[in-house]
Amino acid sequence: MTHNIILNHIEIEHKIKRIAYQIYETFSNENEIVIAGISNSGFIFAQKIANQLTTICDLKVQLCEVEVNKLQPQLPIKTSLASDAYENANLVLIDDVLNSGTTLIYAIKHFLDTPLKKFKTAVLIDRNHKKFPVKADFKGLSLSTSLQEHVQVIFEEENSYVYLS
Repeated sequence: MTHNIILNHIEIEHKIKRIAYQIYETFSNENEIVIAGISNSGFIFAQKIANQLTTICDLKVQLCEVEVNKLQPQLPIKTSLASDAYENANLVLIDDVLNSGTTLIYAIKHFLDTPLKKFKTAVLIDRNHKKFPVKADFKGLSLSTSLQEHVQVIFEEENSYVYLS
């Protein structure tokens, strides 16, 4: 099976920086923001964006890990923060790849059960194969692929990359 590199480490770093600036522009009138990343790669991506935000602005950034069962997304969702920690807060929900939209829509539904001040979504790769009416407010790259193709994000300390197989 062949792997086509879509984004290399430097390109991913540029996407992280750009998305962080876009988030800051959106929330620049606020004091605090919650960055919620969907477990595994989405949370790693969220950590990288949160780290970048702390270097470019004085927003108080709170990280939240969101655990969604990707095979059964209707099961209860767990978060590392209690719901009162993000009640009436500004929140950005982050994942690595927006494929069908299933994971993101169920995670959005979870957060909408709590009143929020402002709510946005961010992804590194938007694949444009949505089953649900969900969109990413901030995205690193839009990619039209066939349903048979698979996008994988690999986060490593000095060699992160995204490939298509």
